[in-house]
Amino acid sequence: MKSGAQAEQTAARFLQRQGLQLVEANYRCRFGEIDLILRDGATLVFAEVRLRSRADFGGAAASIDARKQHKLILAAQHYLSRIAPVPPCRFDALLLAQADDESAIEWVKGAFELG
Repeated sequence: MKSGAQAEQTAARFLQRQGLQLVEANYRCRFGEIDLILRDGATLVFAEVRLRSRADFGGAAASIDARKQHKLILAAQHYLSRIAPVPPCRFDALLLAQADDESAIEWVKGAFELG
């Protein structure tokens, strides 16, 4: 298994243990991909999982730059176009140093805003 896919599975397990419900993994559309879509109560969470073994260039959080955020927002809007009514939403980031280590996950709730 590729480390990125393993990191996404680790993050999904972590979030489910925190009480979130997995709706969809690896949602793909013409705008890009959303790693995980979950429910946190009434809120729909679009989660980006980042694995970085080194902290060079700002680590995992820095890799979710403005361009990546824009692509995630477009993909989320595409997903939301199929849902009525649109629920409250947020974008979270899950930052992992190791693909299989839940204990070291940094969970950034509301990492950025829907455009």
